[in-house]
Amino acid sequence: MSVVITVGMADFKTAKMPDILLTAGLGSCIGICLHDPFLKVGGMAHIMLPTASGSLGGNPAKYADTALELLIKEITSMGANKSRLKAKMAGGAQMFSFPGKPPVLKIGDRNAEAVGQELKKHGIPLLASDVGGSFGRTIHFDVGSGELRIRTINHGEKVV
Repeated sequence: MSVVITVGMADFKTAKMPDILLTAGLGSCIGICLHDPFLKVGGMAHIMLPTASGSLGGNPAKYADTALELLIKEITSMGANKSRLKAKMAGGAQMFSFPGKPPVLKIGDRNAEAVGQELKKHGIPLLASDVGGSFGRTIHFDVGSGELRIRTINHGEKVV
């Protein structure tokens, strides 16, 4: 029987089959999921900002660059092989816009781009991505199958 493990904002968790990782309320944030399909272990981070540079310490799980480092370290400590890791991500929406004004800060786009760059840096292929738009997402990641279920308000549900 699987256990659902909740990942909060600026948080990350790891799990092994048959457990499910869940994060809710992804707006401009990115939910990044890493998976070792051979060992059937994985992890999820709920990333709020692109980079920790310029920040005054704080929570490393909040940033794309430092959260991915932590997640990879934790998953490989469970026996996963970094060369087998695969990634999927969702979120990165533009939640606030004002008529006649350019999009403010574009945090969602910047978060998605930063996660993509970090994955490339670590040589981890991104198998699926559901980012952008102007709507929030809740995601469920099955670490056994690698299946990512994405639920949205008024945009339905899909599995990648």
